[in-house]
Amino acid sequence: MALTIVFETHSTTFDNEAGLSSGRSETDLSPTGEAEARALGARRANESFDAVFASDLGRARRTAELAFAERGLLIECDERLREIDYGALTCQPRAVIDAVRLRYVEAPFPGGESYREATARVAEYVAEMKHRFAGGRLCVIGHSATHVALEHLFTGVSIEGALSAPYRWQPGWEYRHDR
Repeated sequence: MALTIVFETHSTTFDNEAGLSSGRSETDLSPTGEAEARALGARRANESFDAVFASDLGRARRTAELAFAERGLLIECDERLREIDYGALTCQPRAVIDAVRLRYVEAPFPGGESYREATARVAEYVAEMKHRFAGGRLCVIGHSATHVALEHLFTGVSIEGALSAPYRWQPGWEYRHDR
């Protein structure tokens, strides 16, 4: 049976506005981000989901709460959906991370993890959801590494290819697994 995942990025944080890559550090949604989260809920108001999953980092969890809590949907947090651990590069300017991230597909960031490791976490999550929600439709709220992993797992693009593709925000990405 098919599993459909509708992926949404967490809403804008204070670190995003400052141009920083938060990684695993906690940062709050900015007022703009809170408005974006409410808009996400409105945008998806007429869609049916079996559950909503979010990374256990506060910015993703808060996005899910603002978007979906009033609908009475099950919202579960899962650490496997977390952002990559940038280690020593946590909270560095986005431009610094963008310049070096292809170095860390296989090798971990100093004191952190690799994109391969982050993708393996998401792959484990997807495998579990295929069994738990066979034939279901989930909304997943995560981070850029979550998006890279889903692109790799569902479209077959390499991790390097997903990291190299220009990022363009859009109102969600839909992934479907038919096996």
